[in-house]
Amino acid sequence: MSESQLNNPNDYVLDATDITVNKNILTLTLDRPEKKNAINDCMSNEIIYALKYANQNDSVRVVVIQANGDTFCAGADLKEMSGGATESQSTVPKLGDVEDISLLIRNLNKPVICKIQGNVFAGALMIVTNSTHAVANDQAIFAAPEIKRGIWPFMVMGGLFRVMPKRQGLDFIMRGEPIDAKTAQQYGLINQAIPLDTLDEAINKLAQSFTQLPPNTMKMGLKAFNEQDHMAFDEALPYLREQLKECLKSEDAKEGITAFFEKRQPRWIGDDDES
Repeated sequence: MSESQLNNPNDYVLDATDITVNKNILTLTLDRPEKKNAINDCMSNEIIYALKYANQNDSVRVVVIQANGDTFCAGADLKEMSGGATESQSTVPKLGDVEDISLLIRNLNKPVICKIQGNVFAGALMIVTNSTHAVANDQAIFAAPEIKRGIWPFMVMGGLFRVMPKRQGLDFIMRGEPIDAKTAQQYGLINQAIPLDTLDEAINKLAQSFTQLPPNTMKMGLKAFNEQDHMAFDEALPYLREQLKECLKSEDAKEGITAFFEKRQPRWIGDDDES
């Protein structure tokens, strides 16, 4: 099924997540609290659907990923990985596999905010490290315990070493020991660690702030950020120079500069398109 054929979330039966769209914000809620929100095939497919749906809809300017229960996510469902079947009532068509999640988040080119109310383990770090923002309960812990189970966190490394210093990140996955939220913030794994009772307000404020910014410029800038991230410095500079030239020609730039001189709030393209 192509992205252009994806239906509204309300048209599907969701079994492992909840997906809502309101005022330009898509909220994806991991919803297997009885399994500590472990990612099984059904959940990974519904996550992929949510990200592809967000990508195809210009009215979605921000994605918030959150979870029900005490644990944000325990990583992969080890029972299912070991060959145990899990029943699902989901009607979302098969769109991909769990390894697609990191690339979909990173290439969405829209703000993706992780709202972390509880502990984060193993493969869940793929979601956290590839999101543009991560704000956590200051009592949450983070761990990549795979080494203790005879597994190396290969898929986690791709995003981990783009946000954490290499020495700290390597120690983190080599020992498999948890770190607290304060340490996670110091290492760059999350943006901020705050009291749980302030998390809702902080995330709402952050998400709403992004809806007020020019979506086309945001998308162009995040795409350029991802492109230059794997370029050599002397290759990145000419590329970024060309991106700046294109940006200055855009309707967003014209409106932003005009609004500045007219001392008014800018009216961005798409401001009337609200879900």
